[in-house]
Amino acid sequence: MKFVDEAFIDVAAGDGGNGCVSFRHEKYKEFGGPNGGDGGRGGHVFAVADPSLNTLVDFRYARRHDAKRGQHGMGSDMFGAAGDDVTLKMPVGTIISDAETGEVLHELLVPGEVITIAKGGDGGFGNMRFKSAINRAPRQKTPGWPGDKRSLKLELKVLADVGLLGMPNAGKSTFITAVSNARPRIADYPFTTLHPNLGVVRVGPEQSFVVADLPGLIEGASEGAGLGHQFLRHLQRTRLLLHVIDIAPFDGADPVAQAKSIVNELKKYDKALYEKPRWLVLNKLDMVPEDERAAKVKDFVKRLRFKGPVFEISALTREGCEALVKAVYQHIKAQQVLEQPVAEIDPRFT
Repeated sequence: MKFVDEAFIDVAAGDGGNGCVSFRHEKYKEFGGPNGGDGGRGGHVFAVADPSLNTLVDFRYARRHDAKRGQHGMGSDMFGAAGDDVTLKMPVGTIISDAETGEVLHELLVPGEVITIAKGGDGGFGNMRFKSAINRAPRQKTPGWPGDKRSLKLELKVLADVGLLGMPNAGKSTFITAVSNARPRIADYPFTTLHPNLGVVRVGPEQSFVVADLPGLIEGASEGAGLGHQFLRHLQRTRLLLHVIDIAPFDGADPVAQAKSIVNELKKYDKALYEKPRWLVLNKLDMVPEDERAAKVKDFVKRLRFKGPVFEISALTREGCEALVKAVYQHIKAQQVLEQPVAEIDPRFT
């Protein structure tokens, strides 16, 4: 099972500034000569591999990226200033291809790596460049060269940071729809999710994580029963497991017994997976009267004997989802710091 995150962007480097035609005009200097300066180069578009990013979601909100053109040359031997560059931060592992031909142009493999994806145009020559012994008053100049313009495809093979556990119809698909860009199939019957769904949760600018909604687990999944066993191994690469529980099952089942069966399947399948950080997400609170919620949640946690973080949400009304998403993001960032040191990035690109 491979998940791919992709985005399409248009980049345009800046055009070079035009050269200038100018002559010195000073008192008592009848033949001052040419002093028109060259134009400045256009701004480049860079891509830098940023180890703090793990999705391309921000490029779906900002598709066009233009660098500034170079300043035109001026008199008094003054050259134009170079245009401002544009730096695009991308996750490590991003593959940059030409959107039209499909040709792979670059692959960002090293944290902190910087590449030029669109080169700015050179500035044009001013007339001082054309001065010679036989042409002492040239009036020639050249325009600036155009900068590169490209349509690019960004592709990133991603692993889910967060995996959703739970019985069929626990509300995992509704939750991933509420917090991400994924649109899984949702219905009021077991085994709604027939294949994994991947969603990118955007917390803020350059702040996001990947969540995977896997088919619901049932008792015996570790031995091959049901659909969930096919995807248990993909949870091994996640940093956090969210155990989604239907706090008010419509069939009258005991949610504590259902939760314990899921935990048992994890323990049977892989002890390391069982020992991963796991948070309880008590879903469908909208089905419980407000005056009964606190008592119901307290009774559930006490009977389950769970000592980790517990979140109360309603994926349908999105109540409590924002607080959960922010807590998950902070946990993932803390895990990334512990797993590997952040590579030094050239200060010009921070």
